[in-house]
Amino acid sequence: MSVYTSVGEAELAAWLTRYSIGQLKSLKGIAAGITNTNYFVDTTHGRYVLTLFEVLALDELPYYLELMSHLARHGVACPAPIADSTDSYASLLAGKPACLVTCLTGSEVGAPSSAQCQAVGEMLAAMHEAGNTFPKRMDNPRGPAWWSATAAGLYGEMDASDAASLHEEVAFQERYRFAHLPTGVVHADLFRDNVLLDGERVAGFIDFYYACNDVLLYDVAIALNDWARGEDGNIDDDKARALLAGYQSVRPLTGDERAAWPSMLRAAGLRFWVSRLLDFYRPQAGEMTYTKDPKVFQKVVEEHRARSDFWL
Repeated sequence: MSVYTSVGEAELAAWLTRYSIGQLKSLKGIAAGITNTNYFVDTTHGRYVLTLFEVLALDELPYYLELMSHLARHGVACPAPIADSTDSYASLLAGKPACLVTCLTGSEVGAPSSAQCQAVGEMLAAMHEAGNTFPKRMDNPRGPAWWSATAAGLYGEMDASDAASLHEEVAFQERYRFAHLPTGVVHADLFRDNVLLDGERVAGFIDFYYACNDVLLYDVAIALNDWARGEDGNIDDDKARALLAGYQSVRPLTGDERAAWPSMLRAAGLRFWVSRLLDFYRPQAGEMTYTKDPKVFQKVVEEHRARSDFWL
């Protein structure tokens, strides 16, 4: 959710003629996130979010956009894509695939309460349940093979002790396989900046463009590693238990999932440690961009290594 591709008002107004959403009033770049270009678009009918995809091709978008439409129809709080006059959710704008989605109420929360963590866990489980009837499939492009190969290309640029710690975690995860665990649609990036809250109510999950089919427990671990992390960078026990309680109030974890939980927490931390290292050492050029600190998830992984209590 950064601005890599600039769009002018005249260019956007011409593109919007394919939609029945009124006349363009204004657009404003959203300077957050690290992958796609996003704008708020205000028209005479209301506010929408415009996304231009910097990596995904036009023919790759149906999985993500149809998933969001499916989830919204099934009561999951998320943006709904807007179809144009040809009944398409996406088309080219400024040379990039682009789409419009509804703009939700609520706001990001930097320091969530335990009650908010519980609400996020509950909605995540509802999303997993709703995903059971979604017919399309997308394998995770940033799974174990990706993080192992990406890490191998970064060791030489890292501090020696950090590289040794990363290598240790990659080697640890290569000993584990999770194919026996329940799978389905996962968000795969459910951080605090990808959830809008209205008090203790989840107003919406956003940014589904890492969504894929993978192990459901992996999605829970990704969420917990961010939502339950305190200002000191350590996992807050009360928030972790609250998120898990909310999730299990809708979808209780199986015995196999409970057994795999400690290593899965580390796997989820490793994925974002590696991706942030990649963004740090190989940044994208952009008009309004920023990179996130990879050491945040290095600390998460190393905390989980030393932990004996995993809140279940």
